[in-house]
Amino acid sequence: MELRDYITVLRKGWVLILVLALVGVAAAAGFSLLKKPVYSASAQVFVSTETSGSASDLAQGNTFTQQRVLTYSNLVSTPIVLLPVISKLQLDMNAEQLATMVSATAPTSTTLISISVNDTDPVQAADIANATSQSLTNVVEDIEATDEKGSSSVKLTRVKQADVPSVPVSPNVPVNVVLGLLVGLALGVGIAVLRETLDNRVRTEQDVEKISDKPVVGGIAFDSKASERPLIVQVDPRSPRAESFRTLRTNLQFLDIGTGARTFVMTSSVQSEGKSTTVANLAIALDSAGFRVILIDADLRRPRVAEYMEVETNAGLTDVLIGRAELEDVAQPWGRGNLVVLPAGQIPPNPSELLGSRAMQDLIERLEKEFDYVLFDAPPLLPVTDAAILAKKASGAIVAVASGKTHKGQLAAAVSALESVGAPIAGFVITMMPVRGPGAYGYGRYGYGYGYGVEEGENTPKVNPPKRGGKKLGALSRAER
Repeated sequence: MELRDYITVLRKGWVLILVLALVGVAAAAGFSLLKKPVYSASAQVFVSTETSGSASDLAQGNTFTQQRVLTYSNLVSTPIVLLPVISKLQLDMNAEQLATMVSATAPTSTTLISISVNDTDPVQAADIANATSQSLTNVVEDIEATDEKGSSSVKLTRVKQADVPSVPVSPNVPVNVVLGLLVGLALGVGIAVLRETLDNRVRTEQDVEKISDKPVVGGIAFDSKASERPLIVQVDPRSPRAESFRTLRTNLQFLDIGTGARTFVMTSSVQSEGKSTTVANLAIALDSAGFRVILIDADLRRPRVAEYMEVETNAGLTDVLIGRAELEDVAQPWGRGNLVVLPAGQIPPNPSELLGSRAMQDLIERLEKEFDYVLFDAPPLLPVTDAAILAKKASGAIVAVASGKTHKGQLAAAVSALESVGAPIAGFVITMMPVRGPGAYGYGRYGYGYGYGVEEGENTPKVNPPKRGGKKLGALSRAER
């Protein structure tokens, strides 16, 4: 992942990261409040050795004392020192339990021993520290070697008495809260990155570019009411979704497909990716710009165009292909412009054979002479081969990709299905793009800026479509039919 990817992950998962950070802070604060405070008291003992007073004896005695200090500090946690403390203070514990509360340290190059005691009772912590220092002094005097007079050559003197502490050493609330925050942030970032790494769905243009080098020609904004108003360009032309179709129309006009014809097959990897509504709205957007457009429902298995465009379905493409009807008899004008709709007609038993027939090729060649744009709505690529067969005869296929729904493996398989038969891919359209958050449809490449409320045909000049010869089928009115 690149730096840009990590930034995107953080923007996508900021809510999760924030929640886990707050959970970490709350957990640390709760732990600090529930944990009983622990106090620390410390006493200090000085170790000395009696010598004759000469320089050599003093040096030897100092070396001997430093060597003994480490031994004495380790002696602090032994029963021989702690049992007298338990007896003196009448503690309800054994030497092993008391040893967990007592610690001794000997600073380097010194003859000092620091005895520290941690306890939830500050008074008891100070009493134990003082009693332990006194017990250590007594034990050393008893077990250490004595001179001719019976006196020990090593002497321990308590130079610092333990005072009752007023501030607990644990829990450290600020430190715990900071640690909880850091742990929560780390956990949130880790989960966000892991989720992004394991997510195999197509969400952005970059995901499509990793699968194919063909351009992304448009992005369609998500609309929760799309099923209620599929023809959004006609119903609500000022909406962001309608503007995204006009942007797709503009991008399609400047798409270099290497041929003079403009015949496109709209398909997708699997069903329910918005291909039918996309091609229907694209046809209306092209028509509003003054182009001669024919929209053909080539989904001979589950046709939807006639339902969206509200045209008759008794006869259509299948009737034309088998020679049972003429194109002029079944192609129906739509709206007030030059848009013509050719429904699928009766569902045949052999859709693939019909779409790959010579009659289909002849029909496409005829339509390319009579219309500026020929748009086919074809079935998904993965379940059947219809779209791949038809796309080979057209200028190219436009593959609809549902953002956050289509899996990368499905899109890769769809691209492979087109490439395996030599069908050209004109580009991709990302549908159902979110309107908020990272990767949202907005002011980016497919976004709209200010002024989107002005509907074309009101105050904006129309694009002059290319002039072609042939009969202008799209201009026929119902009366002329």
